[in-house]
Amino acid sequence: MAKKKFSKNWIHQHINDPYVKLAQQKGYRARAAFKLIEILETEKLMRQGDIIVDLGAAPGSWSQVARERLVTPSGELDGRVIALDLLPMEEIAGVEFFQGDFREDEVLHELEQRLDGQQVDLVISDMAPNLSGVGPADAARIQHVCELVLEFAIAHLKPEGAVIVKAFHGSGFSQIVELFKRHFKRVVERKPKASRDRSAETFLVAKGLKES
Repeated sequence: MAKKKFSKNWIHQHINDPYVKLAQQKGYRARAAFKLIEILETEKLMRQGDIIVDLGAAPGSWSQVARERLVTPSGELDGRVIALDLLPMEEIAGVEFFQGDFREDEVLHELEQRLDGQQVDLVISDMAPNLSGVGPADAARIQHVCELVLEFAIAHLKPEGAVIVKAFHGSGFSQIVELFKRHFKRVVERKPKASRDRSAETFLVAKGLKES
C-alpha cells in the first residue's frame, strides 16, 4: 500500500513539476535539460566550434542542449556532439549517437575512433548507475562511473577543457572530489535549481587539466 501511495505522490509531483512542463513546451526530452543549461550559463561553458562528448546520453536532453549551443545564426552546426549510451536513443539531428556500454573497452575504442585524434572541449555525463539501496555498494558504483568519466577526460580533453559529471552526496563523495582535484585546476560543486531538493545528486564541474 505504501508503495502505491509513493508512486501516486511521485506522479502528482511529476505532473505538477514546472520543469517537466517547461521541458514539454520547449521540446526537451527530459527536465534534466535545465540542469545542464544552468550549469553551462553559470560556468560559461560550451560555445560554437566545440567538440562535446555526452556519456550516458539517453533519452537525449543533454545532447539536445549541446546541439542547440553549436548552431550558428544561419542554422549551420559548428562543432560536434558525440553521444553514447547503453540504451537506444531516438535520433537527434546533428548528434552522432552510438549504443554501447561505456565500461567496455571496445565501446571506448569506437568512441576514440570517432574522435579520430580530435581533442574534446567538454565531456558531459548525467550517468547514474543502477542503485541497490545498499550504501557501500552504491558508493562504489557511483565512484566507478565517475572514475571512468575522469579517465576518458584526462586522455581526450584539450588542456583548457572541462567536465560536467553527476555525483551523489554521501559515502565516497569526498573521495570523488579529491580525485578530480588531483587532475584539474578548478573543481566546483553545482546543485542546479532543476535538481530536486530531496535528491542527493550534485554535479561536479572540473576545468583545466593539470600537467601530469
